[in-house]
Amino acid sequence: MDLNKRIEAFSELGNFLSQFTSTDFNKKEGVLNNDSFFELFAEAIHGAQHKNGWFLPEQVIFSVNQWSQALRQQALLQWTANYNFTVSNSKTVAIVMAGNIPLVGFHDLLSILITGHKALVKLSSNDGRLIPLLCEYLCSVAPEFKKFLQFTEGKLEHFDAVIATGSNNTARYFEHYFKGKPHIIRKNRNSVAVLTGKETTEQLEALGEDIFRYYGLGCRSVSKFFVPKGYVFDAFYKAIFKFQDILKHEKFTNNYDYNKAVYLMSNFKLLDNGFLMLKEDESYSSPISSVFYETYENYDDLKILFEEKEEQLQCIVNFPSSSKNVDFGKTQHPDLQDYADGVDTVNFLLKI
Repeated sequence: MDLNKRIEAFSELGNFLSQFTSTDFNKKEGVLNNDSFFELFAEAIHGAQHKNGWFLPEQVIFSVNQWSQALRQQALLQWTANYNFTVSNSKTVAIVMAGNIPLVGFHDLLSILITGHKALVKLSSNDGRLIPLLCEYLCSVAPEFKKFLQFTEGKLEHFDAVIATGSNNTARYFEHYFKGKPHIIRKNRNSVAVLTGKETTEQLEALGEDIFRYYGLGCRSVSKFFVPKGYVFDAFYKAIFKFQDILKHEKFTNNYDYNKAVYLMSNFKLLDNGFLMLKEDESYSSPISSVFYETYENYDDLKILFEEKEEQLQCIVNFPSSSKNVDFGKTQHPDLQDYADGVDTVNFLLKI
């Protein structure tokens, strides 16, 4: 199967996903194999939260919407045009997937298949149904993919390279276990935002999306602010009040109550609006329902700091001098070429 056929198959998958981009699913005419898969995928979206309490339908639908856009044929053509696809000997690439947000491992799977390699997939127990179902649909459109896809629950064996995502602790295990193979090992990363005090209400509202989408569980979720000395958070809190309904999610509320109790018992100084706590802290990884902040005196000095902390950072909101810069409200809207940890996955795969 050549590159054009692979692109066509993924484009058909994107067309299939476009039916699930709002809470009112819209079954369209002309979608390939729709009768076999539409109801199955609708049920998987609504059933995901039974396996993972964070995967409420609106969060899964948001992820599906992003992928329906990313898998448009024009987007796929623009992405693949940046590379010379000359893979003559298909290799088997193992993927150890995370499960913190819906479909989080799909980009790695797409990259492996689009380059002509075979994927040996070890799913996270937190996201074990959505990706296999998408693969079933993909194989129904292009049966050639069947010999390029394998899922396993056991020990990974008989592979040529690996892409593994986990915590900083599991990454040390991965690096030891996979040291004899070409690999990409991903660790914890966080995203931050730089505020100057000149932000508009619309920008601060959009920042709320960067914080609360996926309940802050993603590496692209903003977990820390950098603000000028003397910054007053009143305008920020007023702008994000629209997100107060997040407290309707029991798991988020439980985390809010627990983390607030821990902070108060430790006599930490907090800012709190009833659903988001702000704590001054040098760390980049804040608990769910809280965001850390740090003050700066010289805006230009942040560039040096961010270069020093490069391996901890995924996105930086509102800092144009960085290659990691993202506009307010856009952290969870990556393009196909926005690779996790800044590592070009396709380039890696084309060289193994």
